[in-house]
Amino acid sequence: MSYLLSGLEPALFQPLFDLNDAALAARGMRRVRVDAPVGFPCRISLEDAPMGEHVLLLPFVHQDSRSPYRASGPIFVRRGQREARRIAGELPPYLRLRPLSVRAYDVADEMVDADVIDGRSAAALIERYLARDEVAYLHLHFARRGCYACRADRA
Repeated sequence: MSYLLSGLEPALFQPLFDLNDAALAARGMRRVRVDAPVGFPCRISLEDAPMGEHVLLLPFVHQDSRSPYRASGPIFVRRGQREARRIAGELPPYLRLRPLSVRAYDVADEMVDADVIDGRSAAALIERYLARDEVAYLHLHFARRGCYACRADRA
């Protein structure tokens, strides 16, 4: 079962980059300078932001449903990303470098299964979950902090 990973749409975030620090803080957001090669994963580009770049750290509703599994959490996003990255059938370093929580949802946005796995081994689990009839889509999270990483669908 082939899969497609999807980043978030940049149009949701681009206006935020024009806000000053006080306006960001009023929204529970902040601008952060990337000071390590790994640790600032952009949810648009599905890669770690390069050192020296500024990213936004902000709350994001990643499971916007009317189910009990409605959820939000912190994410990083990079300025200047023109489109949401789509990756078919492979895991980028962004995901392979970290332990992941893979969460399977049905069409009613109810969680039907989940597991924690080393990112290097996650492709087989993603394919196995998406092969199940009751699974509509997956959310991948970084297991240590629980932050949303991206969505996976059947390709």
